[in-house]
Amino acid sequence: MWGAIVFASVQIPGWLLFMALIPVITLHSSLQHECIHGHPFESQVINDILAFMPMGLFLPYLRYKELHLAHHQKASITDPLEDPESWYLTADQWQNTPKPLKMLLQVNNTLLGRFVLGPLLGTGRMVLGDISKMRQGNKQLVLMWTSHLFTCAVLLSILGAFGHVSLLMYFAAAYVGMSILMIRTYLEHQSHPSMRARSVIIEDRGLLSYLFLNNNLHAIHHAYPTVAWYQLPGLFRKNREQFLSLNRGYRFGTYGDVIRQYAWVRKEPVIFPNKTRQNRDG
Repeated sequence: MWGAIVFASVQIPGWLLFMALIPVITLHSSLQHECIHGHPFESQVINDILAFMPMGLFLPYLRYKELHLAHHQKASITDPLEDPESWYLTADQWQNTPKPLKMLLQVNNTLLGRFVLGPLLGTGRMVLGDISKMRQGNKQLVLMWTSHLFTCAVLLSILGAFGHVSLLMYFAAAYVGMSILMIRTYLEHQSHPSMRARSVIIEDRGLLSYLFLNNNLHAIHHAYPTVAWYQLPGLFRKNREQFLSLNRGYRFGTYGDVIRQYAWVRKEPVIFPNKTRQNRDG
């Protein structure tokens, strides 16, 4: 689909190419997520080769893989000191945050704000953190980012030479594709005293659930992370009441319900409401 769009042999209006690219880039990110969890091939090397191409530009696949596996392996999901995918801050982190950034983070906790600002804030935080680690001598991160930037340069060079999509348009499509992913990640986790209640179930069977490869059934994915995307709905249907009981009823009917409820309203505070592992251990 990606190749057919960017190297189309027929004349297609630019706006139509742009609109077609967005869901393809979103779907590719979902494919990367599946590859991280061992699908579609038994060989992880083949899966990594399949997912390595940076269609979405902003996130190195190998770095995403490292962070996402850490997210699954940490007991304290959403804890900002342990979970690399947490959007929360500790009270100390919030105290040291500049006022303009505090305002952006508050807006970012609405769904519309996350859609607009989420890719910028999320990528910016990761890049700045990784630069700091690379300065401290983390050679693995240097390799990850160097290979990512090189591959992006090759991809964009090919697009510039043979593609029918301008580079500016491609960057914009990649950003909007990532914004759509923010709809999924916006409330797939919540802070809750019970770890089982921190992952959401959204019983949507529409276009977004397909673009997310059924990752809207996120509590089931966390309970069975090696189950392939196409098996999640059946597993949920057979054990629906049990899953909803385990996650304390943290569910929504559709993404339409999510949009109506949180488009302009903050879901939770930026500061992590529960005690962090550090506080608990201390």
